Amino acid sequence: MQNCDLFVIGGGSGGARAARLAAEAGAAVVLAENRQLGGTCVNVGCVPKKLFVYAADFSEAAADARAFGWTAARPGAMEWPVLRENKNREIARLNGVYKGNLEKAGVEVVQAAARISRPNSVVADDREYRAKKILVAVGAKPVRLGIPGAEVGAVSDDMFHLESLPRRAVVVGGGYIALEFAGILAGLGVETTLCFRADLPLRGFDHDLRRIAAGEVAKRGVRIQAGAAPARAEESGGEKILSLVNGETLAADLILFATGRRPALDDVGLENAEVSPDQRGFLRADESFCVGGKGGSVYAVGDILPTPALTPVAIAEAAVFAARAFGGDAAARMDYANIPTAIFCRPNMASVGMTEARAQERHGEVDIHRAEFVALKDSLPGASKRTMVKLIAEKGGGRILGAHIAGANAGEIIQGIAVAVKMGATKRDLDATVGEHPTTAAEFVTLR
Repeated sequence: MQNCDLFVIGGGSGGARAARLAAEAGAAVVLAENRQLGGTCVNVGCVPKKLFVYAADFSEAAADARAFGWTAARPGAMEWPVLRENKNREIARLNGVYKGNLEKAGVEVVQAAARISRPNSVVADDREYRAKKILVAVGAKPVRLGIPGAEVGAVSDDMFHLESLPRRAVVVGGGYIALEFAGILAGLGVETTLCFRADLPLRGFDHDLRRIAAGEVAKRGVRIQAGAAPARAEESGGEKILSLVNGETLAADLILFATGRRPALDDVGLENAEVSPDQRGFLRADESFCVGGKGGSVYAVGDILPTPALTPVAIAEAAVFAARAFGGDAAARMDYANIPTAIFCRPNMASVGMTEARAQERHGEVDIHRAEFVALKDSLPGASKRTMVKLIAEKGGGRILGAHIAGANAGEIIQGIAVAVKMGATKRDLDATVGEHPTTAAEFVTLR
């Protein structure tokens, strides 16, 4: 048996950050990961997905090139194996960076599955470790829709390793992962249909963003089928068929279920530490991220908690955990207010703070400032593509409650706005700021 101060189960963004910070504070730390280091974000999430978005954007840029004087007005053939293998090489590099940073901090990395065997004990690679604290950071995994035949469809993890691009694809889901992959597929030349049950995609986001999303994603080649409830999936005659409740059928070479994720807690052994998930499968943590166990020895961060499922959130939670557990900072707290988020569909969309509906619910009457326009880059091709920026503020030029944008570089722009919102900036503050012209970002300080 080997003793340690902290055993981390999971080598994703949250687990790796907690392990590094704890080790740098002098703790003896062991981290176990049975797959590639970096977790979902690095391997089958944020990083490779955005690389694919960049690839998809080239088709649009090539189509617009003629209006800017370039004679090559059409993109060449998409060489999927080239993109896939270049992506694999970059991900492998990042895996190595994760491992190097952990080892440099003094973390013992075990490339194996780990399971809690009893309170304060973990078994990994046929060895038992006695740990003062156990941090569970195993993240979440994609789930298929609960309909007959769903197993013939793919999930988001599968999309990064396709042997070849399909000719036709049906993406099931109305969340940000569904919109992102629909845009990627369409941009890479795949005939793509996006179907979801609601009237608009992006449930939980601001209504104007949802409205813009439906229209602008369609302009970029995705067929939108709203109010479409899937009934069953099957494979027949070499193609996949998705049948809808209304009797319609959609034929494709690929069906992608982008219908949510759930905590990957099945094989962690929580029951051996007297820890139980809630009815939805999440763990409930206190301010120090303790989820219980004998003597309060089990902790958790990331997507296994019912907190925003975002990589930066897991990293921030890990920093708070390490500060409280090993850094001597009992005052460290996680602040979930005004966390920015970006949707890397085409066009990009991003938000920080409250939706209009939420702001009205919390504050009553609020000021709404909104503009929709054709961005300068889209003006020469003569496209009908629209960009939208929106601010929600307290009445009379008061505090900014929410900011939303749909358009090119939305994620880059909203990060800067998020700093102002976090600091309590008012509409008057934005009005007093001189904009940089001509940029979309400047619209936030010129809205009336």
